[in-house]
Amino acid sequence: MTGKSAPAATDLAPAEPKKEPVPALEGEPAPAPAAGEPPVPEHPPAAEQPADKSSPVPAPAGTPTPEGGAPAPPAEPQAPEPEKPKAEPPSSPLALTVEEVSENSVTLTWKAPEQTGRPGLDGYVVEICKDGSPDWTAVSKEPFLSTRYTIQELSSGEKVHVRVKAVSASGASVPATLEQPVLIREILQLPKIRMPRHLRQTYVRRVGDAVNIMIPFQGKPQPEVAWTKAGQPLDTSRINIRTTGKDTIFFIREAQRSDSGTYELAVRINGAEDKATLDIRVIEPPSPPQNLKLVDVWAFNVALEWTPPVDNGNSEIKGYIVQKSDKKSGKWFTALEHCTRTSCTISDLIIGNSYSFRVFSENACGRSEKAAVASGVAHIKKTKTSYQPEKIPQRDMMEPPMFTQPLTDRTTTRGYSTHLFCSVRGFPQPKIIWMKNQMEIREDPKYIAMIEQGVCSLEIRKPSPFDGGIYTCKAVNPLGEASVDCRLDVKVPQ
Repeated sequence: MTGKSAPAATDLAPAEPKKEPVPALEGEPAPAPAAGEPPVPEHPPAAEQPADKSSPVPAPAGTPTPEGGAPAPPAEPQAPEPEKPKAEPPSSPLALTVEEVSENSVTLTWKAPEQTGRPGLDGYVVEICKDGSPDWTAVSKEPFLSTRYTIQELSSGEKVHVRVKAVSASGASVPATLEQPVLIREILQLPKIRMPRHLRQTYVRRVGDAVNIMIPFQGKPQPEVAWTKAGQPLDTSRINIRTTGKDTIFFIREAQRSDSGTYELAVRINGAEDKATLDIRVIEPPSPPQNLKLVDVWAFNVALEWTPPVDNGNSEIKGYIVQKSDKKSGKWFTALEHCTRTSCTISDLIIGNSYSFRVFSENACGRSEKAAVASGVAHIKKTKTSYQPEKIPQRDMMEPPMFTQPLTDRTTTRGYSTHLFCSVRGFPQPKIIWMKNQMEIREDPKYIAMIEQGVCSLEIRKPSPFDGGIYTCKAVNPLGEASVDCRLDVKVPQ
């Protein structure tokens, strides 16, 4: 053996199928090998014998051997990869309900889980268990992604428990299970609660009032009706429930604050159910405000402050009512209503009087029975001031007549009444004189003269060509006179 290893062959011939030798019978010579076949060695090949520790290991093909015959240095070991955190399985499906029940099947619906895990959701698996048996059996061969599934081939009259699991690559979720077993029989009509519109919001009553609520429902056969409050059965000593085949009646003779809360109504038929909630709030008047005090008094104003009441009567405080009482009369008068803040300023107080103040709180039930009364008294003191009226100079209003709008020439048609207008001012009010062709028009039924707010008018009724000419309006008062003229033409239609 030499120090250098022989180079590996680059092209290997395809291996022929190995033929097993046929064992020779005792006393017969072994058959001679066929032509072209090498004789079978008596010992196994050297590759199958354990290699000598001193013999070098042949280098792989294509790997250069370092000069001088030195072996290649060993490869550095790779660092182990860090383990990935184990993914959590998905959470349970939500809102598992029975949608429909028939003689040999039941249809389920649910909602996807809140958490599906890092690998994502592979699907759902539905399992059933007969009532009284501890064994659960999967009814779906493989996971599916639909949130609705119908279980077939069930026996009529038997009760089965149903649960649904969410499955992913990291495992299965905690199953979502129906609370009650499902009775396999045909439901003629699914349960349905017909909640009245006015009960879909908070139902408010006062302390001592009666609560009488009727809620209709439907379902065949006769459904089972159950009332609860915060998951607990109702107190039958205070609440009376009467149920018929079509409705249920919720009755409280005298409501108390403790009756407030959320009530749950469930209508069930063989595992199929419908639920509704009823919010009831019983209110009463609030307690009075706290810590009412006078903050400041100045001139005829008073500033007040207080804090909200301790008990709001189970209803939001809508505002406050502020009242005042003067020392002379002793009567209370409302000074401010619907005050939404816890402070206010009262004005227009009478100087020289002393005032007391009180405040009521108010909610949807009404104002508080008692009021918070301020401990102090506000004294509106008199101030030493003297009033000096402003001296207004007297203005001379005397003015001679002056026309602000003159008369204008007009043309009219015979038989059609016409008007002449002008405006005048002056003080004292001037006397108005109308003239035609320098002749004063006196009491003539053909002419109607008027003056209003300084506007002078002369109506000429059904004029004729004879009524045409120069018309003059003269204004006269003790300080002087003024006049304006115009021409009137009356045409005769052809």
